[in-house]
Amino acid sequence: MTMNEQTVVQVRGLGRKYKDVTALDEVDLEFRQNRIYGLLGRNGAGKTTLMSILTAQGFPTSGTVRVFGEDPYENERVLRRICFIRESQKYPDDFTPAQAFQAAALFFADWDQAFAERLAEDFQLPLKRRIKKLSRGQLSAVGIVIGLASRAELTFFDEPYLGLDAVARHLFYDHLVKDFAEHPRTVVLSSHLIDEVANLLEHIVVIDRGRIIMDDEAEEIRGSAVSVAGPADVVASFIEGYPVLFEERLLNTVSVSIAGRLSAAQRREAAELGLTLGQVSLQQLVVHASLSAQGAESSLNDAAGSGRGADSKEVAR
Repeated sequence: MTMNEQTVVQVRGLGRKYKDVTALDEVDLEFRQNRIYGLLGRNGAGKTTLMSILTAQGFPTSGTVRVFGEDPYENERVLRRICFIRESQKYPDDFTPAQAFQAAALFFADWDQAFAERLAEDFQLPLKRRIKKLSRGQLSAVGIVIGLASRAELTFFDEPYLGLDAVARHLFYDHLVKDFAEHPRTVVLSSHLIDEVANLLEHIVVIDRGRIIMDDEAEEIRGSAVSVAGPADVVASFIEGYPVLFEERLLNTVSVSIAGRLSAAQRREAAELGLTLGQVSLQQLVVHASLSAQGAESSLNDAAGSGRGADSKEVAR
């Protein structure tokens, strides 16, 4: 397997099975240098399993993994360049946040203690309180501080904001964007608050039932659909021939999200018709992709079931 020097992570044919459950199914994926990725999908889709394997905290059943061009397993040279903040990050119970930061400073070569202290102050962390006595939100803040202040070349955040209120979450987003601009690295952010993090993300990867169903630049995805609102009959005529993603009706007014791009001439026509054009939210696009993937799988299963039924009848005869 060859890797471009800008490719930080490369996986091919990655699979992970737990008895009868397929957590990852033939995943092909690349993360490139100095970008912010969104790893999106429903709970149980395979996001955490994937991140665990990429950080050598889990093992694949099949496929190959390369991080910084090397196998990450038992590879200290690679692992010291990675930071993985889990949804339920574990620390020794008798540790305080200050001690957790001291331990992180010993591991991460680019650790910024001054930045960690500023973050802790912004999140109002009680640095001398035992971690086991912290609230859920405070525990999340400890992980965020470590993830940001580590300045690791490859940083994973797995739903890092549990228990944080909206103000604290946006504090995290602001610090992430500002520090990324000054100290670029590869950041992979797993989140179910899709629209809240949408503007942070440069590239979107959506995983559903262990399979990658979307892998593209954020701007390409955002531009792949448009909403059209106005009188129902006018909208219906205007969008004829376009695949419909979502539709909302209120009396004689309708708002329809369609897949596709509109030309400048079509946009002028919409304005002349009194129609309102808008952007479809990233959350809507991800939901549609997940539902479409689920529907396709159900159709395949139904077809396979019908085939099995026919075979059974043939054998019985």
